[in-house]
Amino acid sequence: MPDLVALKADIQRWGRELGFQQVGIADTDLSIADERLQTWLNKGYHADMDWMRAHGNKRSHPQQLEPGTLRIISARMDYLAPDTQPIKILKQTDKAYISRYALGRDYHKLIRKRLAILASKIRGAVSDSELARAFVDSAPVMEKPLAEKAGLGWQGKHTLIINREVGSWFFLGEIYTDLALPIDAPAENKCGRCSACMTVCPTDAIIAPYQLDARRCISWLTIENKGEIPTALRSAMGNRIFGCDDCQLMCPWNRFAKHSSEPDFSPRHQLDQADLTTLLGWTEEMFLKNTEGSAIRRTGYQGWQRNIAVAIGNGPYSDEAIAALNHCMKNSNDLIAEHCAWSIAQLQHKARVV
Repeated sequence: MPDLVALKADIQRWGRELGFQQVGIADTDLSIADERLQTWLNKGYHADMDWMRAHGNKRSHPQQLEPGTLRIISARMDYLAPDTQPIKILKQTDKAYISRYALGRDYHKLIRKRLAILASKIRGAVSDSELARAFVDSAPVMEKPLAEKAGLGWQGKHTLIINREVGSWFFLGEIYTDLALPIDAPAENKCGRCSACMTVCPTDAIIAPYQLDARRCISWLTIENKGEIPTALRSAMGNRIFGCDDCQLMCPWNRFAKHSSEPDFSPRHQLDQADLTTLLGWTEEMFLKNTEGSAIRRTGYQGWQRNIAVAIGNGPYSDEAIAALNHCMKNSNDLIAEHCAWSIAQLQHKARVV
């Protein structure tokens, strides 16, 4: 029988060597989290993300996903690249704002590879262990409740995990194991009376503490949503074309945030400061080339054009902006054309007012 206390220390050390800032251990009891999930789903707050209902009880019962699971190893990795100046870009409304997590290489691949190495080390250290499987958004896993149980942070009012020492700019990943490793104490919630994340949300998607209505969330609107963006929410999107970070930017705990030293998380193709009109001019071939290995691929070329068109309409009037929208409208489908027409009307109204 292995010394599980010593093995846990080894796992945490190996995790740090692989670039993770923290590794914790949780048990498999997710009954409270499951109740909250079911309530959220029943209210329809998941929008069209029906995969949140799929897989039966596997999400809340890890043993059903991986038989024999006794513990979940939860790891976090900081991703905020230095010098990306998010607040400055949000104020420059002719620039494109892309959620900071998506500026570099797709984190799924990087973190999954590192976790697979960690899982291999665990299997190599314990001859009678048959299970050490890594997940990064690749299966029905309750990553945030598990991270909270593992002591990595608490789930804030915006529903993201906050760590009191570094804030919330980090990715999560998990390893399911059949080893009865010593568990960590759950993180204590430190949000208190603060409601900064709720107040700053551009579309009022955080409808109550710890309750997010995805149907109003800019991240859902610009990434998961494949159809029309509701007219009533377009102006509030500002220049955000892929995701939204406002709730993190205003969170007081992020004054302690640490910048990532991972080269793969550094911005590519100057997407941290790109002009909206330039991006709208990308052909589909350019989009696929410039987003290769990027999380931005998830929105698709049509979503990319739709989002940028709306953002241009929320920005300043210019002949260049009108020309870019007209060109896009003439060379796209009805969905994109409608969003371009809306934006042209917005800009023309601004010109008349001035």
